[in-house]
Amino acid sequence: MLTRNSLCLFLWILFDGGLLTPLQPQPQPQQTSAAEPKENVIHLSGRRSHFQRVKRGWVWNQFFVLEEYMGSEPQYVGKLHSDLDKGEGTVKYTLSGDGAGTVFTIDETTGDIHAIRSLDREEKPFYTLRAQAVDIETRKPLEPESEFIIKVQDINDNEPKFLDGPYVASVPEMSPVGVIRTALPNMDREVKEQYQVLIQAKDMGGQLGGLAGTTIVNITLTDVNDNPPRFPKSIFHLKVPESSPIGSAIGRIRAVDPDFGKNAEIEYNIVPGDGGNLFDIVTDEDTQEGIIKLKKPLDFETKKAYTFKVEASNLHLDHRFHSAGPFKDTATVKISVLDVDEPPVFSKPLYTMEVYEDTPVGTIIGAVTAQDLDVGNSAVRYFIDWKSDGDSYFTIDGTEGTIATNELLDRESTAQYNFSIIASKVSNPLLTSKVNILINVLDVNEFPPEISVPYETAVCENAKPGQIIQIVSAADRDLSPAGQQFSFRLSPEAAIKPNFTVHDFRNNTAGIETRRNGYSRRQQELYFLPVVIEDSSYPVQSSTNTMTIRVCRCDSDGTILSCNVEAIFLPVGLSTGALIAILLCIVILLAIVVLYVALRRQRKKDTLMTSKEDIRDNVIHYDDEGGGEEDTQAFDIGALRNPKVIEENKIRRDIKPDSLCFPRQRPHVEDNTDIRDFIHQRLQENDADPAAPPYDSLATYAYEGNGSVAESLSSIDSLTTEADQDYDYLTDWGPRFKVLADMFGEEESHNPDNVT
Repeated sequence: MLTRNSLCLFLWILFDGGLLTPLQPQPQPQQTSAAEPKENVIHLSGRRSHFQRVKRGWVWNQFFVLEEYMGSEPQYVGKLHSDLDKGEGTVKYTLSGDGAGTVFTIDETTGDIHAIRSLDREEKPFYTLRAQAVDIETRKPLEPESEFIIKVQDINDNEPKFLDGPYVASVPEMSPVGVIRTALPNMDREVKEQYQVLIQAKDMGGQLGGLAGTTIVNITLTDVNDNPPRFPKSIFHLKVPESSPIGSAIGRIRAVDPDFGKNAEIEYNIVPGDGGNLFDIVTDEDTQEGIIKLKKPLDFETKKAYTFKVEASNLHLDHRFHSAGPFKDTATVKISVLDVDEPPVFSKPLYTMEVYEDTPVGTIIGAVTAQDLDVGNSAVRYFIDWKSDGDSYFTIDGTEGTIATNELLDRESTAQYNFSIIASKVSNPLLTSKVNILINVLDVNEFPPEISVPYETAVCENAKPGQIIQIVSAADRDLSPAGQQFSFRLSPEAAIKPNFTVHDFRNNTAGIETRRNGYSRRQQELYFLPVVIEDSSYPVQSSTNTMTIRVCRCDSDGTILSCNVEAIFLPVGLSTGALIAILLCIVILLAIVVLYVALRRQRKKDTLMTSKEDIRDNVIHYDDEGGGEEDTQAFDIGALRNPKVIEENKIRRDIKPDSLCFPRQRPHVEDNTDIRDFIHQRLQENDADPAAPPYDSLATYAYEGNGSVAESLSSIDSLTTEADQDYDYLTDWGPRFKVLADMFGEEESHNPDNVT
């Protein structure tokens, strides 16, 4: 190894220096000294032509310096010199780069370079520096900066070493003798895995004499696949609940392989046979165990046990050991299925039903069925999952599982219902299963088709017969099935001498077609066209839609110019201002008429109303309290007069009579006179009397009734004179009426002849 390293160092020096070989031979670096500076000098080119060749006796871009220099003076490296330096001290030399100022220094006047510290080639083999000559006075560069390299020369000051010791070598086990020189033939890794060997290296040359180094080599035996896997037992027993989910691990088995690493990797496979298609086996990469997984669901009621074989084999085989025998082993796996109390099972995974809209409440539309497959065969109860949307629209019989409507269904509101039904075991209500119910509501054709949007149809005055002026389409509030067709036609009453007709395009649209040659707005501005639209569903529904067609003024190309009222009068010669003036006049006339009518009504209210309705419908109320019969002449009592009597007597009742003072003759009232006859008589008397009570007088005629101890207190049945009255009965009423009895009794005794 020492010879090889020396050869590499020689070739590196040879080629590295050869690339920059000077014009004259390079002197030996060992002979460089301070006494011979001219042999290790860098001449700076100055301002010469780029085509001029300079002859130098040194390597122009590199110096050499010995490592581990132990002298008392700084080691001389070389000299920088510029052709512009005439020795007059006007040139200053500067040094920069790796180690400038710390490892290498330069004399600013002479350009001599020295190494001021000991160097170690193993730490840094070379230094890259830059030199420049500047004018001392102007501080300006005399020439461009030049770069050079100082290389550190190696000396034999280190013994040989093993770089990465201790070394580790691997030898396949069972290797024959001769592959490696060792005293242990047929090494077996399973017996011993690692060996150690001491190796010594000696340097036979160098300036310091022969130096030696030692290292320890660890030899590790590499494992080979020379052992087959083996099951520790031939039969494995496993117990699995029937409720185990698909893909779950139900057990583990393991085969043992004494090899290591990838040679110990085992692959497990199920041998085709009884029950093998229900299970699968994979290898655990960490433990190299076989994990048995479930591929299909188990059912204790169908089959209670399964038996199959599992084969274990090496994943990586070595062909050198094929003759040793098959590298695989087989074991039997027996699985027992355990019975579990399971929830009931529905006969279908999804139930789909159909029902027509507006079906009567309580109509059965379908049924669900669930069964307990366990040995006990428990009864099943059904109920709707209250978290779903269909719980209020449908009901279910808890025993039979029949589903019925609970409300009237409307397909236009909801076309489909999706909810869940839960079945539970009577023996264990906690065991439940759920199934989805999908109910489609079938449409019943209950709405007639109508025009889809309100159209504003216009026809030109200069329209020609057969011209399509509007395209109409229809819409149905029913959810129309695929292929629904609408037909359009005129109503029968409009089909007689029509101004327009309907042309059905047979694609659920129709066109309004003109039948006349021109239309006049002055004759008729609006036309109403009844269009009958009929659908193709069952039962057939139809509707009559009235379209309004407005006559408009158009140009020769059919472009509508105007459809308003102003356009009708403009051709006559009336301007917009004239129309506004006419409208203002009409408004003023209407205001005058309204004012006149209001004044007439007000005047009628102020006059005396003599009709029957006026007398009976108007009640004149006076809040003044009268002073008796003396105040009867202070009021106009014409409103209280009977209109029939006024017409007969022809006497004005709205003014006070001048001299009509007739004596009031009242006939004698018999004791057995009927009260109704008495009231009627008094009414006739007052109606015929022009001196009737005043306006604010109210004559009340009432019948007090029978059964009163005091009998009637009304003056209607009183006698003509106070002398005829007998007030002795007041003394019989008790102390409360004593004052009244004394007052009337005393008055009767003093005035026996007074007339009431």
